[in-house]
Amino acid sequence: MTIFLVTIHIIASIMIIIMVLLQAGKGSSLGAALGGGSNQTLFGPTGSGNVLTKITTGLAIVFMLTSISLAYMSGKSTSTSVVDKIKQEAPLETSSVTEQNSEPATDNNEAAN
Repeated sequence: MTIFLVTIHIIASIMIIIMVLLQAGKGSSLGAALGGGSNQTLFGPTGSGNVLTKITTGLAIVFMLTSISLAYMSGKSTSTSVVDKIKQEAPLETSSVTEQNSEPATDNNEAAN
């Protein structure tokens, strides 16, 4: 479910960016922004501000809903951190160290005498 929501969230964010860039600002036309020298907008003299505005609004609603859903699911998750896992693990049992050299250490000077 999380992967699905993240996918929708990313698609909505990219589409919002595209829709905002397609909308004409005040006093400028989309045709002029795309290289056309005409005074009319690309979608006609009345423009398509209503259509682009409605699409942008719908995408913004989807973006907000996915944001809230992902935040809710993130806070609800019961995953623990690595530090908590280390604290929960039982310590390893220490084994007794066996002496590798059972002979007592002798001084070379005493052995020579």
